[in-house]
This record gives sequence, structure tokens and C-alpha cells, in this order.
Amino acid sequence: MEHASAVATLDAHGTVTGWSEGARRLTGYPAEEVVGRDARELLARDVPPVALSGPAGAVPLRHRDGSTVTLRLRGTPLLGAAGTPDGFAVTVEPSAERTLRLTGETFQQASVSMSVHDTRQRYLRVNDTARRMLGLPAKDLIGRRLPEIMEEVDANGAGFMRHLAEVVDTGRPARYETFTPASSRLGEHAWTIEMWPVRDASDEVAAVAVAGFESTEQHRARQRLALLNEAADGIGTSLDVVRTAEELIEFLVPSLADFASVDLLDWVLGAEEPFAVPAEAVALRRVAHGTTTEGFPRASVHLGEIDTYPPYSAPARALREGRAVLTGPGDPDFDRWMRVRNEQAPHNRSYREQVRSALAVPLMARGTTLGVAVAARAAPQPPHVPDDTALLEELASRAAVCIDNARRFARERSTALTLQHSLLPKGLPGQAAVEVAHRYLPSVSAAGIGGDWYDVIPLSGSRVALVVGDVVGHGIPSTATMGRLCTAVRTLADVDLPPDELLTHLDDLVGHLAAGDSDGEAAELGATCLYAVYDPTSRRLTLASAGHPAPAVVLPDGTTRLVPMTAGPPLGVGGLPFEATEIELPEGSVVALYTDGLVEDRDRDVDHATAELCRALTAPANSLDALCDTVLKAVMPEEPSDDVALLLVRTRALGTDRIRTWDVLPDPAHVAATRRSVTDQLTQWGLDEGAFVTELVVSELVTNAIRYGEPPIRLRLIRDSALICEVSDGSPTSPHLRRANAYDEGGRGLLLVAQLTERWGSRQTGTGKTIWAEQRLPADLWRSLPADV
Repeated sequence: MEHASAVATLDAHGTVTGWSEGARRLTGYPAEEVVGRDARELLARDVPPVALSGPAGAVPLRHRDGSTVTLRLRGTPLLGAAGTPDGFAVTVEPSAERTLRLTGETFQQASVSMSVHDTRQRYLRVNDTARRMLGLPAKDLIGRRLPEIMEEVDANGAGFMRHLAEVVDTGRPARYETFTPASSRLGEHAWTIEMWPVRDASDEVAAVAVAGFESTEQHRARQRLALLNEAADGIGTSLDVVRTAEELIEFLVPSLADFASVDLLDWVLGAEEPFAVPAEAVALRRVAHGTTTEGFPRASVHLGEIDTYPPYSAPARALREGRAVLTGPGDPDFDRWMRVRNEQAPHNRSYREQVRSALAVPLMARGTTLGVAVAARAAPQPPHVPDDTALLEELASRAAVCIDNARRFARERSTALTLQHSLLPKGLPGQAAVEVAHRYLPSVSAAGIGGDWYDVIPLSGSRVALVVGDVVGHGIPSTATMGRLCTAVRTLADVDLPPDELLTHLDDLVGHLAAGDSDGEAAELGATCLYAVYDPTSRRLTLASAGHPAPAVVLPDGTTRLVPMTAGPPLGVGGLPFEATEIELPEGSVVALYTDGLVEDRDRDVDHATAELCRALTAPANSLDALCDTVLKAVMPEEPSDDVALLLVRTRALGTDRIRTWDVLPDPAHVAATRRSVTDQLTQWGLDEGAFVTELVVSELVTNAIRYGEPPIRLRLIRDSALICEVSDGSPTSPHLRRANAYDEGGRGLLLVAQLTERWGSRQTGTGKTIWAEQRLPADLWRSLPADV
């Protein structure tokens, strides 16, 4: 009786007296809600009951969920004993009943979650998918609101109720996405929710229909993609091995794991070369780990400690096989591994019993295995799936490259720093001309060690050369170039060139170095340099700059200023001259030479930083060495992006009591008188022991000047850390040391001078040349010299 399954009976007044199960399925009303009511209450619009006694016609009925159902009904009179109609039997036309029944079954059997709610947010109807999702039978849902079903309505449930109310109030459909975590009653799911109003015949909102489309996989895919995009910027922000490992942990917990760790082979943290992964148990150093909550037990090993993994464990297998290993309870190797862990750390037993899965991925970069990343999930989280493995492999691959970059940078930095320190002066010798203090601080930026250097070079005549320079670039090549330039400056300083001429020769050298690239193409090479010469006998400072910042000077009265000078182009540019500047300094002046890393930074104004330098130089300090620290603390950036070299010198002056000068007549007959004058001066200085040698030196140098030089001729004795004899004349031609033949009448003078003195040489002057020779003073005479000489 399929066609007659939907039947209702009415009495003569139109009151419902009978209601079949088929009628309930079509309209949603059970018999107890319909029998005894006027049939017209079920109609969406007024239809006289007598119309039901005619042939089949379309009649709009109001469904229990508020929607309108149009059925083709046929009314058949029911005759009483008198043969007159006592009521009617109303049936649904078979085709319409079948269509509606199929429509209802479609709703009930839909694979998406569907429900209908009245305007007070109560369930009117739910399909099987929604019922299974909520875990309750339909009878426990109909007529109730969601907060009455779920003991605790979280943010997702509150959002559901809010959107239902909005659809009722506005009459507009709504669409939104929601996510329920694994800890919720519904479990870990993502949903796309569609809501739309159901209107009655008067176009009023009578109910709200809801369809929920599960989008958990799409949600997880979007999460993975977002995580990878974030990792592109968030992993490897610094060239630090440990920090990079910590950044990987931050991405794994809690997104991909309840516990995660990064363990590295020991050589990665040092300067050793890579070595093969052992075939058996492997020892790794823990550099980073993290858990989702403080309630989780602590890790088996502390940060920085060694953890030894047995060969059957997931981390050891991942390292040995070079691939990701996903394991969990039920895997004999995993169960064995966990038993060993429980014996090693009983305090972690409860946690390990909850582990749902463990995923180990090797950290490999450029064909080299560096370590392993491990991610573990515990209940109530679901175990890892293959998509999680792919995601962790992507994250581990990026982290491994960043760790390898950091390792290579640390190794190169260590090498460059060792080379830098080996090339910088170890201990600057005491000078009578100046007191010296210096500092070198390498850069902490990712650019690496630069090519900054400084030097203090003793010159003839108690003078001293002060040098500070900076090679363009960073790393070992820059440091090596710095070493070459430092050596070149010392070589040129030994020739005793004026500052501007020395820079000219140094500029030529840099040009040759740049042009000497092995590929035949000009290499990009440049440097800045400041070269200064201080003469304590005249208290004059002569300096020239090749693109280098001008030094600052603090006078004894506290006045501070930058030396006014014209800076030439950086070394390597070529073609432009360098200009020398000369200033006279009072004794006790402090000169500060520095590289641009001290005052230049992308976030600082150079003029402001230079003003800070000048102020810091006037700060009270117990020593020049302490003043170095004061200046660096006040001026240097917290994290300098470039190397910093600082050289402080306090000037001294040689008094007239330690210098004696004679004008020599260009006549050999006056040589004897000159020797006697020198002897008398040595007696006054208490240097009678060395009088004989000094007389010979003076005699040879003065005689040579008379014979081969040009007037004016001048002799000068300087009592410093050594006894210095200087003879100047007006000829620019310098003598050359040679070995005389047996029958030569001359040629032995300079050879004799070289044998009798510690060192000798010549230098060009503005009016000719000066030949000089130094003799070591007796030890007991050092007491009369400055303490640091």
C-alpha cells in the first residue's frame, strides 16, 4: 500500500481524526500534534475543506519545519449509516508522495551535515550525518538548542548560535568557517557552514536551514602552506646555529607536535670537518627542544647535553637512512625504544605512554648530514599522517640549509678573526713620542669580519707613524687584503715617505692588486687609510687621508675638535692627489684615530655620533686605556654592523735639554772641532762610554756630507730611548751602502757606521736629505727616560 501510505481522515467539520505514518513523513508532524486540530491550520493558505472532496488538486501545506510543501491531494467522502458523508479520507497522489518521500530521504541521507532550526534556534529536523556528528539520536535533538545538548559551548558553538540569530534577524544567508580542536567533544574538524532562511507563504522567516561541509583536509593543507610561508621568513633570521634550531622548534610546537627537539652532531657546533654518521648508536647534542604545555614532563636530556640514540630508534634510523621515519605504538622498534627511555627516565613514563606517534627527519644540507629533528604527538591529538611528514621534511630542509649557512659563517668568522688578530700588532712598543692605547672589536653582523686595522710604527728621529685603515668588504678575503696593506704601509714607512707620498704609493699598490684578479678582470677592491707622523722634537703632526674620517684631537685645556683636513679619494680609485695637513700640538694632547664603524651605522646620524665621540674623549679617565673603554661604551652601537678600530695617542715632547744642534761649515778642517763639540755634549749627558763610537759616526757622516752633499749642513744629536745622530745637507742624493775593495781609498764610511750602530738610514726632507744612525743607550741611563719607553 505504498501509494496509500500517506492518509489523513477528517470529520464533517474539517477536524483531523486520523493521521498515518506516511503523513508524518511528508509533513513532519506526528499524529499527537495533528489529531483533533482543524485541518485548515496545516494549510499555508485558506482552502475550504469541501475542496478536498473533489479530484486531485495542488494544496500548499505548512511543514513542521516552517517550509511550505505543495501536495496533490485527493479527498474521498466517508458515508455514514444514513448514506450521507460523515467525513473525508484525504490521500496524496502516488507520484507526488513518492517525489516528496525521495526528497525527504535525500535530506536524511545527505553526506553533509544538515539541520533545520526554528526562529528560537531549536532543532526542528536533523539528518543522519548531523546526528552522527553530534553523537545523539534525533529524539534527543528535536526541540532543543545547541547549548542544551553540549554541556559547554565553546567559541565555535557560540559562533553557531550567533549566526543563527543573524539569519533570523536579517533574513539573509550566512557563510562562515569554523574549527573544533581535538580536545572538543566533536574532535578535530574544520567546517564550512552555510545558513539560509526558510520563508513561509507570507514571506516571513519561519526557520533556518543549515548545511555543514567538512573541510578538515583543506584546512590542514592551508595551515601547512601558511606554516611554510611563515617559515620562509621565520627560520634562519640570524647566522646562529642554536637560534636557527630554536626557530624550527617554534614552528613545530604546537602546530605539528606536542614535543619537538633538534639534536646535532657535535662537529656541527665546532670547526671540524664533517664526518660520517656512525652505523650503530649515534650521539647527538641537544640544541633546542619545546613542549606544548608546562604540564608535560621535562625532556630526557637538558639543552647542551649529549643524547645517545640506539640504532633501532627513529632518530638513528633517520640519520642512517637519510629519510623521514614515522613510527608509533605497535611498531616493535618504537616500543623497544620507549621501554629503554622509560628505564632511563622513569619520570617521563606517563608521557611516553600517551605518545601517539614520533616523526624523525634528518637535517641534511648540501649532501651533508647535520643532525635530526624529532616531532612527537600525544593523546588526545591524532597521530601524524603522511602529509605531516611531507611538511616536516620541508621545514627541516629549510632549517638544515640555514644551520649549515650559520655553521659555515661561524667557521669563516673564526678563521677570519684568527687571521685578523695574527696580522694586527700584538704589543705596540713604548715610544718616547707618544703614549698609546688601542682597541679592535669585530663585527657581530651577518656580513662577517671586516678589514679594519691600526698600527704604530717607530720612525727615525724619535718620530712615530700612526696608521688606521679599513678594507672594503668582509670575511677572509678582506682580512687577507688588510694584511697585505698593513705590510705595505710598514714597508713604505721604513722608506720614511711623507704621508701624502706614502698614500700615493699605497694607492698604486691597491690598483695593482685589483687588476691582478686571476680571471683577468678587475676585482672590486678598495680601502680607506689615514697615515700620520708625529715629531716630538717639533710637536708637529703631519697627516693625510685616503677617504678616511678625520681624527679628533683633545687639547690639554679640554678643547675638542676634528682635525681640519682634506680627505683624498679611497685607495684604489687612482688619478687624484692626496693632500697633507700639518698641525702643532701642545704636549699632552690626545689624538683619536678610528674606523668608520665607530660612528657610522644605518640607524645613526654620523654628525651626531661624531659629536658624541668628541664629548666622550673629554670624560675623566685614570689612563688612556680606560679612556678607550669609555669612548667605546659611549659611542659604539649596541650591535655594530661593521668592525671598529680605535687608536688613542697622547703626545709627548722632547725638551731642549735632550736635543743639541750644530751648523757645520762645508770645510773638512772643521770636522775635528765638530767631534770635540759632540764629545763635550756626551759628557754633559753622562754618555762618555759611547763617546768613541759616536765620534767615529759623526766624523764619517759629516765628512760625507761635506764631500758629496751640498750646504747647508747640520748635525743634530737626540737623546731618546737611543742616542740618535742626524746629519742633514741640501743634496737630495742618498748614499748607498757597499763593500769596499781591498785597494779602494774610500767607500768604507757607511759600512763602518752600519757595523757600529744599531741601525741607520736616510730620509728625504724639503731641502735635501738626512742621514741618521742610532746607538743603544746603557741600561742605567733608562731611569732618566719616561716610564713606558
